[in-house]
Amino acid sequence: MIWLAAIVGSVALLLATAAPSRAEEDNPNNYTCKGLVRAGQPEVGNEEQQVQYTFYCDGPITGYQLESQIPVSGVEGSPLVSNLTTGQPATDTFSCSGEIPGWAVNCVGAAKGGWERITGQFSIETKICAEPRVDPLLTVTYASVEKSVVTQAISGPFDLGRPKGCRSDAESGFDRLNPKPAGQPGKKGHKKGKSGKKSSSGKRPASSGR
Repeated sequence: MIWLAAIVGSVALLLATAAPSRAEEDNPNNYTCKGLVRAGQPEVGNEEQQVQYTFYCDGPITGYQLESQIPVSGVEGSPLVSNLTTGQPATDTFSCSGEIPGWAVNCVGAAKGGWERITGQFSIETKICAEPRVDPLLTVTYASVEKSVVTQAISGPFDLGRPKGCRSDAESGFDRLNPKPAGQPGKKGHKKGKSGKKSSSGKRPASSGR
């Protein structure tokens, strides 16, 4: 994947010191990452819909990609990295870019410890709650250099889900990795047939059994 090669190449230049011990960390090819998306903060001079994403993983990462099924029309260059427990900003940073218009946000940098929250924004040309709603997939990478050899790992995809704060509709409860089954009927009220009418005796007629 071209985007992964670019991320790993950039990260290799950043890793001037030996990789930290990972004895207590999860396998970087098998991380667990969780997050969500919601309406973002408006930007001055930009009328496009801002989408805020936030996520964390249970191990350090050096890059990530958000892949959207809705065209991305803008990317925030410097997402915020903070401590998941205290909310205090961390010194770790990422730099994000992507082809505009395009389908992905690509970021390189470092969250050197697990459980660091990463929060950023990108823009789309449709309203946040308009169907089909944006539902980005997250993939994360980890790269380290030891004895001049780059070791790389990748985890995902993880579904950040449909935007929080929107009214429920027929697509609610599903996402891109757990799609709504084709042809699944919506919830409808039951209609009474002829068998639902009472006979002149006040009793319901016997059912046909079908």
